[in-house]
Amino acid sequence: MILTMLAVMLIHVVLGLPLFLSLMATAVVGFSFVGFDQMARIMPQQAFGGIDVFSLMAIPLFILAGNLMNNGQMTPRLLALADRLVGHFRGGLGHVNVTASVFFAGVNGSAVADTSALGTLLIPGMRQAGFPGTYAAGLTAASSLIGPIVPPSIFMILYASLTGTSVGSLFLGGVLPGIALGLAFMGMNVVYARIYNVEKNQRRAKLREIACAAYEALPALIAPVIIVAGIVLGIVTPTESGALTVAYVLIWGLWTRNLSVRNAWIALRETSILTSAVFVIIAISSIVSWQLAFANAPQAFVGVLEPFANSPTLTLIAISGVTFITGMFMEEVSALFLLTPIILPVAQIAGVDPVHLGIVMTLNITIALITPPLGACIFVAAAVGKVDITRLFVAIWPFIAVALGVLLVIILIPGLTTWLPSRLM
Repeated sequence: MILTMLAVMLIHVVLGLPLFLSLMATAVVGFSFVGFDQMARIMPQQAFGGIDVFSLMAIPLFILAGNLMNNGQMTPRLLALADRLVGHFRGGLGHVNVTASVFFAGVNGSAVADTSALGTLLIPGMRQAGFPGTYAAGLTAASSLIGPIVPPSIFMILYASLTGTSVGSLFLGGVLPGIALGLAFMGMNVVYARIYNVEKNQRRAKLREIACAAYEALPALIAPVIIVAGIVLGIVTPTESGALTVAYVLIWGLWTRNLSVRNAWIALRETSILTSAVFVIIAISSIVSWQLAFANAPQAFVGVLEPFANSPTLTLIAISGVTFITGMFMEEVSALFLLTPIILPVAQIAGVDPVHLGIVMTLNITIALITPPLGACIFVAAAVGKVDITRLFVAIWPFIAVALGVLLVIILIPGLTTWLPSRLM
């Protein structure tokens, strides 16, 4: 049953069918083993049950907050601050790219949204500074991986809904890995700036200029504080923090006239479209997950990884290999929903901390966003940067190698993910 469902999924993906149709076809084939007489009862029950989770309500709110920030002229303020801080170094726009991703990650939590918003502004500038277009697009796609790691994170909310792990602990657990990922890409940019002989293109900003840029960006920087502080202090739930952030960004934008009613409506419409796509995938993935549980897939997976069960480190490395390969050929939300219920029992047997597992899973799933052949961020970066996609498929691998290196460090040093939650939660 498991192999048949997997084959059906791969065939439909290769044929180019939309993901929700591929998942639906897989679910229908799965019921041929469960019994078609059960389909009318189980399918709506599992589909609705998969999305009837209170914490998932935070997802559209965080997406809306990010869209309102983009349409309310907050993003350019974050870029200006990043430019004042690191723009004077050799290859400064590459550092600005990474630093801006860290700032913008504090609100949106979506790698694809970061790639689109920042790539439009930065890829042309990096080309003018002397970087090849493929490198500029690759760095933009790669730095957007910081978005789902630094809180808030849509993937972490999904993982929390599946495992019952504290969202606040996951958010705190992603802070140091997110910073480590940013520093790794900045170190890579230093090397490539010398390879491409990119010169410094501006003077070091004065303290007064940095302070002015920080003041201008302050409204955007307050948003992550509202999100993280409220959850960590136990004042609000993730859903409530998302609602507060939307209200804050909306009120500030309308009051300062940086956000028009028309642009607010556009942001709401874009959020509705993206949210609908995400929740349809979650609903159908829940059906397939139930079928895999019916077929004893978790027990089979435990049996395969049993030789590694005595070592949490080896278990996480094995899990990462499976997740990375799966993410290369499957949409990220569905991969997370399908794999987590199967992987969790294995990790529990090996004694892996659930927060540590959540960060490792999130980074694995996120790296798939820049991995050929289906990495969504690669296609977005190629489109906004006007780069040939086949050339970008080749140029992206050094960035993937750096991200995998950071993943290995996170696996080997659990304290990077567990230290902050243990101190603040």
